[in-house]
Amino acid sequence: MANDSIAQAVRVLEELSTGLDEAYWEANSIERKDFFYDIISAVRSELSEIGKLSVLDHDLIYEPITVEFRAARVKLSKLSNLLDEFVVRSSTASRLETLIKDAISLPIR
Repeated sequence: MANDSIAQAVRVLEELSTGLDEAYWEANSIERKDFFYDIISAVRSELSEIGKLSVLDHDLIYEPITVEFRAARVKLSKLSNLLDEFVVRSSTASRLETLIKDAISLPIR
């Protein structure tokens, strides 16, 4: 990612949250819904913590804040490999493929 600022991370995480929410509602089993919900919760937790920062800080380099989001990156990688199996609609899968790639490419630091 060329721009790894907090503002860019917020954009990526908000779009990812929306995409995962769509996949959650499309999921056809409780296990899949639980899988998506776990990642959604981690992303929303991260966004909540970022929301506590000053707007003036949004040009600083992004670093993950929550332990939950750091752990969810593993599930995002797994989901990236299983999109065709886990996501029903091809449009949702295609969108998530890009969003997951962007989220995984956020700095780890």
